[in-house]
Amino acid sequence: MPAPGSTDPAAAAVALLRSCDLVIEGRMPWSSNATFLCELHEAGRRPDGGLSPDDDGEVPVIDETSEPLGRAIYKPHAGERPLWDFPDGLYRREVAAFELAQAIGWDVVPPTVERDGPFGIGSVQLFIDADFDQHHFTLVEDEANHHQLMRMCAFDIVANSTDRKGGHVLLGPDGHLWGIDNGLCLHAEFKLRTVIWEFGDEPVPADIVDDLCAFLEQPLPEALAELIDPLERDALRTRARALISEGRFPVDNTGRRVPWPLV
Repeated sequence: MPAPGSTDPAAAAVALLRSCDLVIEGRMPWSSNATFLCELHEAGRRPDGGLSPDDDGEVPVIDETSEPLGRAIYKPHAGERPLWDFPDGLYRREVAAFELAQAIGWDVVPPTVERDGPFGIGSVQLFIDADFDQHHFTLVEDEANHHQLMRMCAFDIVANSTDRKGGHVLLGPDGHLWGIDNGLCLHAEFKLRTVIWEFGDEPVPADIVDDLCAFLEQPLPEALAELIDPLERDALRTRARALISEGRFPVDNTGRRVPWPLV
C-alpha cells in the first residue's frame, strides 16, 4: 500500500488491484488464453449483494450495492494453453513485465499484480480505457508519438517481447501509450518479435540510454528477480547492455521478427 497521501499513481493502482474484489463482466474476445474483464469493488462489497465474511467469520451488514472503483484484466493460470517454447505460468511474465518497466522507470506497462481471483491465481492488470480505434500503425503516423514509441521499442528489446502486435499498443485518454499483453517475454533465448521497426538504425535517445544505464547500476529488484530464472536474469541484463553499446535501434533484415497477425 502507498503511504498516506502518496501521489504515486502506480503504487495506488497496485494497492487497488491487490485489495479489491474481482467481479467478472465477461470474457475478452479473440484471446488465445482465458482473459476476463472485471470490475474492481471494495473488498466485502459486491454489486449482486454478495458479501465477504470478516476475520471473525461474520458477514457484515452493509448496503447490497456498490459502485466499481475501476476495471481490470484478469488472466488466470488455469486458463492458459501450454506452449512448447515458454515455461508454464505466462501470467507471471505479465507481472514481470510491469516490474521491469518500473525498475527502469518507464510507465509503459499498466500496473499488474499476481493474486488469487474467481478462477484461481493469475495476473490482474489495470484496464486502460483506451481509444480502441488506434493502434501502433495509426499512432506511428503522428510524430508526436515517436518518443513514446521509441521507449516502448527499447523496452521490448530489453524485455525480449515475442508478441508486440499493433493492437497491443494502446492510446490512453491523456495521450499516454501503454503496452499490453506481455505474457510472452523475458525468455533467455533471443525471440524478439514486434511490429515496431520504424526506428531501425536510428540513434537511441539519450534519456532512454541514461535510464538503461541507471537500471544496470542496480541489482534487479526482488519483485522482478523472483519471477524469472537465473538464465533469464542474465539475458535481460545482456540485452540492455547490447542496446546501450550499439546505440542504435536494430534492423530486421530477415522480415521474420514480426508477430502474426500484425494487429
